[in-house]
Amino acid sequence: MKTVLIANRGEIAVRVVRAAAEAGLRSVAVYADQDAGALHVRLADAAVALHGTSAAETYLDVEALLAAAESSGADAVHPGYGFLSENAEFARAVEAAGLTWIGPAPETIEALGDKVTARAIARDAGAPLAPGSTKPLADAAEAQAFADEFGLPVVVKAAHGGGGRGMRVARTREDIADAFESATREAVAAFGRGECFVEKFLERPRHLEVQVLGDGKGSVTVVGDRDCSLQRRNQKLVEEAPAPGLSDEERETIHRAARDICAAVDYRGAGTVEFLLGADGTLSFCEVNTRLQVEHPVTELVTGTDLVREQFRIAEGAGPSFATTPEPRGHAFEFRVNAEDPGRGFLPSPGLVEELRVPSGPGVRWDGGVETGDTVQAAFDSLAGKLLVHAADRDTALARARRALAEFHVTGIATVLPFAGAVVDEPDFSTEGFAVHTQWIETELMPRLEPQLRPAPVQGAALRRFGVEIDGRMATVGLPAEFLASLGSVGPGTAEAETGADEDALAAAAPGTLTSWLVEDGAEVAAGQDVVVVEAMKMEARVAAHRAGTLRRVAEEGAAIGAGEVLARIG
Repeated sequence: MKTVLIANRGEIAVRVVRAAAEAGLRSVAVYADQDAGALHVRLADAAVALHGTSAAETYLDVEALLAAAESSGADAVHPGYGFLSENAEFARAVEAAGLTWIGPAPETIEALGDKVTARAIARDAGAPLAPGSTKPLADAAEAQAFADEFGLPVVVKAAHGGGGRGMRVARTREDIADAFESATREAVAAFGRGECFVEKFLERPRHLEVQVLGDGKGSVTVVGDRDCSLQRRNQKLVEEAPAPGLSDEERETIHRAARDICAAVDYRGAGTVEFLLGADGTLSFCEVNTRLQVEHPVTELVTGTDLVREQFRIAEGAGPSFATTPEPRGHAFEFRVNAEDPGRGFLPSPGLVEELRVPSGPGVRWDGGVETGDTVQAAFDSLAGKLLVHAADRDTALARARRALAEFHVTGIATVLPFAGAVVDEPDFSTEGFAVHTQWIETELMPRLEPQLRPAPVQGAALRRFGVEIDGRMATVGLPAEFLASLGSVGPGTAEAETGADEDALAAAAPGTLTSWLVEDGAEVAAGQDVVVVEAMKMEARVAAHRAGTLRRVAEEGAAIGAGEVLARIG
């Protein structure tokens, strides 16, 4: 293994580029048009354009990624997380092309990536389990029948999903059909497959996970555990290691279950087994993520392990560098720095990073995907980077986190930093009074968060490609549309969005894609009624009518929309 193509973008691509450099490996980045000048592209040894602007055209295009590997001379592929990282067909295609796949075998991804099959494997391994369906749902009626038998609330989950996407909670029987449709739609958009299953929803649960490394031959090493309970919309914002407040029995249970589940499928590489711990003490297997996790650095900090380097070792056939669970040293926190406004319900806030000044000092680490002058792109995930702190114990780590968060300075985009600053002072997040759970942010903290200034709109960084002759040979050159416009040769090719200054206008709060209308054109709607679904930064959000009246659609389903663009008029 000499050259690694990184089939991803943002901070995880930067993380793999740096690990490759330390391992003596050459790195190859890939990029969508708007990522042409991104940090991961600047840092990699080589970069290949994917010629597109959407995820489907670029980071989800298997043929384009394999072509990039071939043209760059890569002999291995690291998928990062998200996108195709848990796609068995991509892993199979990589191996069929004669390349090394830095991850589990395709058969393992299929077995554990299908959450229904994974539950069966967990059941056979003796893992704790809450009630759930044993096969993908044919329709919403099957989910309703499950709720009739096992009771409410229930959660509908994408069978091939992850990262909290394709997951909806229904607390009434009437909500189940909508939860099924929404979870299915989001799963198709994020993962290309819409199969869903249903299980009993545990109230106010903690989210626990176990990091494992497998050699692919049946031997699995537990690296450590984490708590990832602080979430919004089922997506994590703050993680820590080790998981606080667990009894010895609970910790041993999840470690043993994680090891046995992964050993049953001859797991290869890094993976995470997730569990929920209900308020009533119910412990239940949740899922297996057959990839590296966003929060992997907290485990690295308390164990002295480089998990990406371990992935490289295992992919080359050497196996993990240790066989027993390391004793955790101190305590670590990770704070995801997303371009979102907590005071507006964590509304995505893509835009230009005008200034970025990150903290430093003892025990502080920044895993970033952007620098000053970069843009957090609307088409992709909102994660700009991750702030990590490590100290001798949890209280000292909290004090260090307060200091680091106070030093952090970013302008141009709204971020979740004010939320993080508030969390570390919350009594429910203290070591003695630890009481957070996966719904705690929405139920306890969000009502107290203040909105931030709205970022200025950023012109899309589309590239215009031309055939040119260089030294007697034809080549393709891509130039930014705004640069060409400044030369007066061609316009940027984008129309000015309607400003929606009139009182009837229902405007988009953030750029994204109009996924579906919830009401018919010409329907009478009430103020506060959800009328349209918009997807922004891989997340679905419902937009409510700002007034009562007759709705007239302006934007069509599937249309790309800008911040402030008129979706409909209600008068």
